[in-house]
Amino acid sequence: MKKDIALSTTVFTSESLWETYAKDLERYIFSQIKDVDTTNDVLQEIFIKIHLNIATLQKKESIKSWVFTIAHNTLMNFLNKKSIPFPIEDIADDFSLDEEIHSAKSCLLPMIKNLPEKYREPLLLSEIKGKKQSEVAKLLGITLSGAKSRIQRGRKLLQQGFMDCCQYKLNKEGYLVGEHQEKADCKLCK
Repeated sequence: MKKDIALSTTVFTSESLWETYAKDLERYIFSQIKDVDTTNDVLQEIFIKIHLNIATLQKKESIKSWVFTIAHNTLMNFLNKKSIPFPIEDIADDFSLDEEIHSAKSCLLPMIKNLPEKYREPLLLSEIKGKKQSEVAKLLGITLSGAKSRIQRGRKLLQQGFMDCCQYKLNKEGYLVGEHQEKADCKLCK
C-alpha cells in the first residue's frame, strides 16, 4: 500500500523523464530510421510533446507506456509525412521509352507513371527496384499489410491498364495473354 501511495505522489518532470527514458527512446527511434541526426530530431520532438503534455498524465503508474505511446505516435507521424522521393527517371535504362521495337515493356513505365502516387511508389519500389514488401513498408512509413495492399492494388491497376490499352486478356490461370499492339495503335504510347 505504501508503494502505491509513493507512486501516486511522485512528481515527474521532463528532465527526470529524459534521464530515465532518453536512451531507450533513442535506440527505438534509430531502429526505425537508421539516421543519427534524424533520430535526434525526432527524439527532441517527442520530449517537447512530453513536456507540453506532462500535466495531462492521469495515472502515474503508466508513465513508461505513456512516454512510449507518445514516442510511437510521433515516430509514425514522422514516417508518414516523410515522402520517399522516387523519380521515375531513376529507373534503369532498360526501360527506355525510345525503343525501336514496341513491346509490353515499352508500356510498363508509362502505365506506372499514370498510377495514383499511393500505388505508384510501392509498386516502383517492389517491382522495379526489387525491394521486399517489408522494406517497402518501412521506406514509406506504412504497415506491412498496407504495403502489401497497395502493391497488390497497383498490380491490379497495371493488369487493367494492359487490358484497356493493349487489348490483353486474362487466361484461365489469371495471367495476361495477347499480342502487343504496334506503337501507332497503342493508346498509351502514341
